[in-house]
Amino acid sequence: MLQARDRDNALSVTGIPHTLDDARRLSKPASMANDVKTPARSKAPRSETSETFRFLLKLALVVLILRSFIFAPFSIPSESMLPRLLIGDYLFVSKWNYGYSRWSLPGGIPLIPGRIFGSTPTRGDVVVFRAPEVLDHDVIKRVIGLPGETIQMRQGTVYLNGKAIPKQRIADFTIPLTANFNAEKCGAPYVDVVANVQICRYPRFRETLPNGRSYEVLDQAELPDRDDTGLYTIPAGHIFVMGDNRDDSGDSRFPAPNGMGYVPLENVEGKAVVNFFSTDGDAEWLKPWTWVSAARWSRIGEGF
Repeated sequence: MLQARDRDNALSVTGIPHTLDDARRLSKPASMANDVKTPARSKAPRSETSETFRFLLKLALVVLILRSFIFAPFSIPSESMLPRLLIGDYLFVSKWNYGYSRWSLPGGIPLIPGRIFGSTPTRGDVVVFRAPEVLDHDVIKRVIGLPGETIQMRQGTVYLNGKAIPKQRIADFTIPLTANFNAEKCGAPYVDVVANVQICRYPRFRETLPNGRSYEVLDQAELPDRDDTGLYTIPAGHIFVMGDNRDDSGDSRFPAPNGMGYVPLENVEGKAVVNFFSTDGDAEWLKPWTWVSAARWSRIGEGF
């Protein structure tokens, strides 16, 4: 005799169900008996190459946005902005100060029509802008004149709207001769020796604009084509820029390709903010210890 707990699952030899539950189970259609839920297919794992590509694509997009609309790094290749900027300086430029144009984007991609959110720089600002098409590269200079104003050089002094900008003689500017600023760049008349070290020595002055902005400039010699000019009237939508190294700067005093001419506001890319690195050019890639010795640590963090 079957025990109670076994009886519910017992079948007779002839296949007749012993209980009502057995009958119900046997009477289910075959389609229901085989109706088993199929588990959802899991997504195939992405390959390592695919994941790396996606990461690099996202990183490139973030860098593009930062560089185009917030901050961009620039390096200084020439001496036209001495004494404030040296060859081998690296600086950050803020991109939002004067609005955005195609030149805010890498390579000048023409995705932005004209200029949006535009504003005019302040006299004395150090700005990065796109040079005329015949030169087609980024340039850094100081803003001296604004739209509608007049500029003239007389005996090395800047006249803004007919009034001389005060120019005060201060201590000479000196810099050691290094790989990226050698005796040839300095010029033989200005090479000096101090404590057995070769240096470059230039006459230095301080200019003060009507708005109170003050900065240092270099004036090496009396050069008529740079120190005595005609009267410039700045057209609407343009600015007049000059290098602080007045005798060694191709700026708005000269038309392209020798200079910049008047700079369209839509060519202005941003405002110089801070130095983040500087090197004297004596570093060698295969000698890592020279990366430290060649760095000009005291220049890091200098603002404008």
